This record gives sequence, C-alpha cells and structure tokens, in this order.
Amino acid sequence: MTATAVTRFARSWARVPVIARIAIVYLLGRVVTTGFLALAAELSEPGSRFGADATIGSFILGWDAQWYWLVAWQGYPQVLPLTESGQVAENAWAFMPVYAYAAQLIGLPFGSWGVGALLISFVAGFFACVLLHRLLRGRIGASAAMWAVTFFAWGPLAALFQVGYAESLFVCLLLLALDLVARRRFGWLYLVVPVMAFTRPGILAFALYLGLYGILRWIRRRQDPLPTREIVHIVVLGMLATVTGFAWQVIAGIVTGDPGAYLATELSWRRNWGVGEGAFIPFDGWVQASQFWFAQWGMPAWWGPIALVLLALAAAGMLFAPQVRRLGADLRLWSASYLLYLFAVFFPQSSTFRLLIPLTPLAGALAVPRSRAYRIGVLALCLLGQWVWIDQVYAQGSTFWQVP
Repeated sequence: MTATAVTRFARSWARVPVIARIAIVYLLGRVVTTGFLALAAELSEPGSRFGADATIGSFILGWDAQWYWLVAWQGYPQVLPLTESGQVAENAWAFMPVYAYAAQLIGLPFGSWGVGALLISFVAGFFACVLLHRLLRGRIGASAAMWAVTFFAWGPLAALFQVGYAESLFVCLLLLALDLVARRRFGWLYLVVPVMAFTRPGILAFALYLGLYGILRWIRRRQDPLPTREIVHIVVLGMLATVTGFAWQVIAGIVTGDPGAYLATELSWRRNWGVGEGAFIPFDGWVQASQFWFAQWGMPAWWGPIALVLLALAAAGMLFAPQVRRLGADLRLWSASYLLYLFAVFFPQSSTFRLLIPLTPLAGALAVPRSRAYRIGVLALCLLGQWVWIDQVYAQGSTFWQVP
C-alpha cells in the first residue's frame, strides 16, 4: 500500500464514528481469536485436557468455566469437601456468584449456560473497549486511545472475551468505575462497587486505590478543590469496597460453619505446587513461589527472593516511566494498588497473566509512541502472545502449570 493510499485510508477511517471504529476493531479481533481457537481445536491431541475431539465449544466451557457452571447449577457446598489427608479440597467457594448466575439467566432462552457465559464475556469485552477509549482519549489523544483499544482487543488475553471466565465482565466494571472516579460521578459507584466485589476477587485493591486517590486529592486541594461532599463519597465508598471485599469470606464462613472456609479453599489450589499447607500469610505466596520456581528450573532456591526484589523494583519503576505518567496520577495509583494487592494475596503461576488483565489501562502507555512501525510491531507481538497463550492452555493444556 502506497503512502498516499495509507493517508486516504487514515482520513476515511477518522470520519467513521468512534463507536463504530471500536466495534470494527473489536469484531475483527474476535474473528482472529475464533480462528486461533479453531486451530487450537484441530491441534488438540489425546494427551491434552480437551482430547483429540476438542471444539471451540469445549474451550468455552473449559478449565474454570466448569466451576462457574457448577455454581450456577448446584450452588455452594454447605459442607467443605476434604482430601484424603483431611485438608479442604478445591471447591466452588473460590468463585464469585455474579458471573455464574448471570450466565445462567441469560442462557435460559437458549437452554445453555455456556451460551449465556459466552454472550456476557463477548458483550462485556466490547463495552470494556468503549470504556477504555473513553478513559484514555483525553489523556493520550484519540489516535493513541484507539491503538490502546486495539492492543487490548487483540492482545495476548483476548480469548477471555470468548470463554466462560469472569475477567471480561470484571474489567468492564472496573473501567467503568475508574471512569466514574475520573469524572467524579461518585453516586453511580454505590451500584458498581458491590457488583464488582461479587464478580471476581480484586475489590480490595479498589478500596486501596480510593484511599490513595483521596490522599492525592487532599494534597492537591489548593489546585483542585475538594468539596466536603466528595470527601464523604470517597471515604464511604472506600469503606463499602472494604466491607464487600471481605463479605464473601464472611458468607462462606456462615454457610459452612467454618470461619476460614474461603481462605482454606483458595489455599487448596496451591497444593498443586507443593505449598499452601499452612495459614494464609500476606506476601508469603510470592516468596514461596520464587523459591519453588527456581528450584524447578534447577537453580538455587535462594535466587528466588533476590529475583522477587528485582521484580518488585521493576514494577515500581514502570509506574514512573514517561509513557505511564501520561496516563495520569489516578490510573497510576490504580495500577500500584492492584500490583500491591497481587503481591499480597497471589501465588504466581500460569494464571498470573490472566490476573494481570485489571491492569488494562496500562495499554494506553504502550500506545503513546506515535511511530506507525512501532505500533504495528506491538500489535504483531499481541497476536503472537495470543496464539501462544491459546496453544498452551487449550491445544496443549494438560497439567497444573497450563491453567489459564
């Protein structure tokens, strides 16, 4: 394509309404992802989790989607299942109810929970793209915001828009919440925060973000007035996010009669890696994992904590990169809050990539450089990462370190 043709296309593209451009980018991305999933189904072998007869439908209902389906059809156990050694076994309490029951409701006309789950993930993914563009446009410009949407819609985790996972719905709600804070429409957050809290874990990170946001607004109150009513909203919403963040643990404890039911359930997944036998200790998961993975790779386990410190420093340094600073202090505070939350509660393993999707606003930093060659290169890497992820967790997925 000649330079003149590219220029003409760019001008024509700019005249298309924004919502239509986002829809085109998103739908083309779903075509690409469908092609990748179809190829993965063809490549799936008898040794994979899905077998030689794998289909896109089986991928939609694969892995954790089975747990959400189980929640919708059987609810949550009143008696915690135990392993042969008497420890709490993996069970449905690890999965929040909003996505599971919403998929059941939407799937009723089709007679299929899977159809409902697919529709929610698909539609929520589109609105997440719209909200991402809205959130970034005034910060990095319309062109860069559209590229950020493209990176998100075509990115390594784009298959989550087409499978039975709650991430698509959660990131949609999250971007809505961040946009409401940015526009200071705090009233709507009283509806959004509880739904987020019962969609997937992460609302405690939002509580921390609101606290840091409130401190920032207080420090800047001379340049950016902070009315009393906004102080009240920030404090009350922070309390609401904190309460709802712990509510699921309380509910699980009341229903099962075991106050530690939820944490014991979450720790049960760590046993696949030979850890998780003790009580939950904040930040301990990363220390354990750093030693575990280095030992698995045949290197001294004590290298793990050193690498962990370097990783933490790199993550903190990233937030001060010029491209990230362009996003604004509020989005950087959210990113810092969520990273700290992950460091506090998570055991890093194959699901780490999926759990990073709430950092979606950082896609705007990737889109800041204006070089067309750079942006196309990033898009190519997104597609490569998407195929590698789909191939590993669906076509070849067969063991605990290939869980999406």
